[in-house]
Amino acid sequence: MLAYQAADLFGFIADQVELLLRAHCSDYLRDLQNVKVLSLGLTFSFPVYQNAINAGILLRWTKGFDIPSVIGQDVCELLQHELTLRKLPVKVTALVNDAAGTVMSRAYTLARGETRTSIGTIFGTGTNGVYPEKLSDIHKPIDGQFDDSTGEMFLSIEWGSFDNDLLVLPNTEYDIEVDQFSINPGNQMFEKRVSGMFLGELLRTILAKLQNDPGVRLFDGLNLTPGIGGEEQIPLFTRWAVDSSILSIAELDDTNDLGILRQKIFDTLGIPSSLICFENAQVVKIIAHAIGKRAARLGGMALGAVVTKTKQLANIGSLEHDENIPTLDEEHHTMEHGLTTHGPCLVDVGVDGSVIECYPRFELYMREALRALDGIGAAGERMIRMGLTKDGSSVGAAIIALVAAQQAQSNAPSNSARNNGREGITLSMR
Repeated sequence: MLAYQAADLFGFIADQVELLLRAHCSDYLRDLQNVKVLSLGLTFSFPVYQNAINAGILLRWTKGFDIPSVIGQDVCELLQHELTLRKLPVKVTALVNDAAGTVMSRAYTLARGETRTSIGTIFGTGTNGVYPEKLSDIHKPIDGQFDDSTGEMFLSIEWGSFDNDLLVLPNTEYDIEVDQFSINPGNQMFEKRVSGMFLGELLRTILAKLQNDPGVRLFDGLNLTPGIGGEEQIPLFTRWAVDSSILSIAELDDTNDLGILRQKIFDTLGIPSSLICFENAQVVKIIAHAIGKRAARLGGMALGAVVTKTKQLANIGSLEHDENIPTLDEEHHTMEHGLTTHGPCLVDVGVDGSVIECYPRFELYMREALRALDGIGAAGERMIRMGLTKDGSSVGAAIIALVAAQQAQSNAPSNSARNNGREGITLSMR
């Protein structure tokens, strides 16, 4: 999204809140003098410096957003200002990172006695993770208001910007081109190899180069008719015109003629169906598989690093020969949407996002990476349970907003039955 004023974005969001209220809660707009104020939980999936439950300073934009005037400002204040201008009975009660919301949502749905959910991850348009860190191990100054009674605090890793200097991440000529034409060159280098926003563009970039290579001509017979700016305007040659869904189709299609994938190539890349033969569809499938598997293994590496940091598998050696631990093949029979949800575990991970939900075998490729990591291995990998929390970041924001409203209410001078803190709404910017 491109804009120059904060009001363009937050005014739009406030307008949508008003439409929601008019459609479903019109009573709240009839008597503004006596109506109870609604609590709002805002899922804001961008790097912020959060110094209170309902305050956060935007550090930088990611995922294609570029509104310079918002950087350095409190996003909760900006939204609250627009809500107040419209005289809406809504108060921003909680600012929640999407991965933090996923932890809350996952933990909320588990039965009592289950292993505590300790890590939240996002593999969708972007990617990130959160985990609980001991306050004694946080060496940066901690400003603002927070509850220190547990001795822990959830930290947002912002691992999308891991290794921006490319000291260890794989880097190809195609990665370089995708980064060069992104809105934030040189930043979010891990995210540009893992998240859904970039995987489709990476595939498109590779296929376009193969088509333009005289020695390859992937889709032989495709006549390039110059369009605006002197380049062909079909999606194959249009930057950011291809989303990551084609990778899921390529991974899933095991038919003899790759007919499903060939139709997707026609629909997504704009290639005439007469030019899409089995052989070049197979090329697309192989490349898409390499991109998807690399993304999943990198994601597994990030998760594995967090598991290792938290030392939750410190005693895994004693479980190496435990017959009650399911093998990987046995686990597959207890998978929901491709994600392990049951069975004994030492580490419970809440996951959300379109990539891990919709890309076939994404978790399995992540687990390949986990098994290869020192300190985890095959036994440790089997004790890591991943639970899909569909729209968990939004559900988690609602839970946190409710808790924050109840805490504020308990500290208020009066606590009437009418002001019971049950109503609220959530917004998600992911």
